[in-house]
Amino acid sequence: MTDTARGGAPGGPPGHQPDNGWRKEYWRRNLRLMLVLLTIWFLVSFVCGILLVEQLNQVVVAGFPLGFWFAQQGSIYVFIVLILVYAVRMDRLDDEFGVSERNDDGSRA
Repeated sequence: MTDTARGGAPGGPPGHQPDNGWRKEYWRRNLRLMLVLLTIWFLVSFVCGILLVEQLNQVVVAGFPLGFWFAQQGSIYVFIVLILVYAVRMDRLDDEFGVSERNDDGSRA
């Protein structure tokens, strides 16, 4: 029976597990980033666009009530910005942990 069939890593003793500390840290930081960005999205789209719309409608910006803006355009703009922030931050995180999909010249592998 091979080492992998016994639950170990190839070349290691039976039952030997590879060091996954960096993977746990990578996913912990990824999940924290997602939680922060999803919280911002929730606050802008649900809280400002639905729950606080009456209070925000008291403020008028460029002729439109602020609550209306959050409900119609603001949440979409914020969502697009959050996607871009996530992509940039994940590229940096991938580079930091050595799991980037880019080559040295910046092109995708």
